[in-house]
Amino acid sequence: MRIADIRAVPISFPVPADKSVQLGIGRSVKRDSVLVRVETDEGHVGWGEAHHGRCPGAIAKLIDTTMRELAIGFDARDVAGVWARVYRMQIASHGMGAAAALALSGLDMALWDLRSQDADMPLYRLLGGSAKPIKAYAGGIALGWQEPALLAEEALRHVADGYRALKLRVGDTAAKDIARVRAVRQAVGDEIEILVDANTNYTIDDVRKVMPAYEDAAVAWLEEPFPPMDRRAYAAAARLGRVPLAAGENHYTRYEFATLIEDGDVTFLQPDLSKTGGVTEAMRIAAMASACKLTINPHTSATAINMATTIHFLCGIDNPGYFEGDVTSLNPFRDLMMDKLPYQLDVKGCVTPHEGTGIGLKINLDFIAEHPLIEGPCYV
Repeated sequence: MRIADIRAVPISFPVPADKSVQLGIGRSVKRDSVLVRVETDEGHVGWGEAHHGRCPGAIAKLIDTTMRELAIGFDARDVAGVWARVYRMQIASHGMGAAAALALSGLDMALWDLRSQDADMPLYRLLGGSAKPIKAYAGGIALGWQEPALLAEEALRHVADGYRALKLRVGDTAAKDIARVRAVRQAVGDEIEILVDANTNYTIDDVRKVMPAYEDAAVAWLEEPFPPMDRRAYAAAARLGRVPLAAGENHYTRYEFATLIEDGDVTFLQPDLSKTGGVTEAMRIAAMASACKLTINPHTSATAINMATTIHFLCGIDNPGYFEGDVTSLNPFRDLMMDKLPYQLDVKGCVTPHEGTGIGLKINLDFIAEHPLIEGPCYV
């Protein structure tokens, strides 16, 4: 079963103003993704999702040229071999690190889809796991910067839907962030876990200001206060209070995670399967984390492919943490792109993988054709 063709399928949809969410990285104006279609010489087709990197056209071009050239002709079941060749020939030796990791992630995910088809079993079983419940938190492009009372109302809706944990978007002014966290804590009570995500928008002084209030509100983690390369800032922030730090969605491959783990400043690891190197590399990262008694709490990307794959992945490791449930109010990539939703929340706030071959979903090709790439950034 040889790889005969690799093709990127960049897709987009506009976000109307009344559905836009303000985050530390900007206001959402559209959603993008880059799907990866891999066809074998036997006519089988696998699908993966590469993160758009805020530049989906460039990621798609990289897949259609470099990734295609490096992987054509390989046995589609040889995911480790394909991964090693792309790493050696592109990421390790010629730069383009982040972009190449995004592209490789989508390719790797598609190859695992093909492996699942070849084995005729669910992905979680192919990874050596079982269909166990995975706790989920309400995340996605949601719970953003807004008036505290409105944010509390949104939080209560997600709790009513069954979520037992919520992730609030911070990274605004310290005073506004504190007011929002306090309002949500007062609204949801003590039994709901509150997580916060600064989207790399904090300074050390910001962390110093917010940490006492976050401790009082029993915030369970402070996610990405700084860019991933700012190791000194993470080290300083870890000494400023008792709220643990989370990071990883912008760390690429096991090599960057090795440094993150060795530094010891981040407690919750968050690889994104569409960014860090796909299922193959995420399994390696999970094993490294397991040896250090750390859980894996993946960041999820835009479409049902990543979301469903992430649940199967979490069922295939021994140290799963949270699954990030996408509670974005408008996301047809989640709701309409496949033949069914990527997951459903149970009464205990958990998700379980779909049965069937692979991730248990079938792609809607008509939907893909109706959502071509829209040029320009997704946040402004």
